[in-house]
Amino acid sequence: MQTPANQPGIHVTLGELIDMRHKVHEVPLFSTPARRSPLIGLHHSRLRGRGVDFDQVRVYQAGDDVRTIDWRVTARTQEPHTKLFHEERERPIFIIAEQSQRLFFGSSLCFKSVLAAQAAALVAWAALGHNDRIGGLVFADNEHHEVKPRRSKQSLLQLLNLLARANQALQPEPQPGGVRDAFGLALRRAREVLRPGSLVVVLCDERALSDNAEQQLTLLARHTDLLLLPLSDPLDHALPAAGLLRFTQNDAQLELDSHNGDLRQRYREQAQTREQRWQRLAQKLGVPLLPLSTQFELVEQLQEQLSALRPRKAP
Repeated sequence: MQTPANQPGIHVTLGELIDMRHKVHEVPLFSTPARRSPLIGLHHSRLRGRGVDFDQVRVYQAGDDVRTIDWRVTARTQEPHTKLFHEERERPIFIIAEQSQRLFFGSSLCFKSVLAAQAAALVAWAALGHNDRIGGLVFADNEHHEVKPRRSKQSLLQLLNLLARANQALQPEPQPGGVRDAFGLALRRAREVLRPGSLVVVLCDERALSDNAEQQLTLLARHTDLLLLPLSDPLDHALPAAGLLRFTQNDAQLELDSHNGDLRQRYREQAQTREQRWQRLAQKLGVPLLPLSTQFELVEQLQEQLSALRPRKAP
């Protein structure tokens, strides 16, 4: 079985990942003097010894730290104002992006592997525009490749090239001899190479959260900030009533009667369990969780996710 090379959404090209730079302005992943990102907590929750610089003064908003109120401006304007600070630039941002066989699937706009590559490219371009250092690790079933964090377009393009090559290497027939827990090994490698204070952006299959991976994420969160973006497809969450379904992989075969209501209910419950596990982990570690689905366009769902994280003004 051969995959149509020119069919959109199945594979991604380097040119498409480069073009993601044009969408950075649509998603406030990082704060600028003119725009405050809802993810600002990633830069200010734990400074880990890094310096901060005064940025600007603006009207106090619900959720702002009262310790940063500028009392002189408040007294002069008769309206509460708060000081904003930003950390030193050139923060290492490390993107862990999965391109394994289990992501080579999709029933909606694109395959999960394509969504992961696009999201990684968008984060990388946004970080470079924020003057941070960009690096990452692209892992598949049998191998992984690293790019050391650097503040250069060449480093970013190197990472995008690795993403595109790994994505285009995915085929319908899986390659033998895959590593059992490639995600856990990738996280362990990140712990070995990253310095404290780095921001780690994790893009992986929603089903990748094994016991070992959860332990590695917990250890990684002790010295770095995390942003979790698990990926899923609508068929990961609900099995359609489509009659007898036959699945084959190598010499193995599986048949499921999708008209069986109990089977579909258990399938939904397993998906809910996976979602809840990610939610519990994010809550325990105190890190943002932005689940992504192949059902929706990337920029639109990130905008919606970030909007939900933004503190609401008091009535």
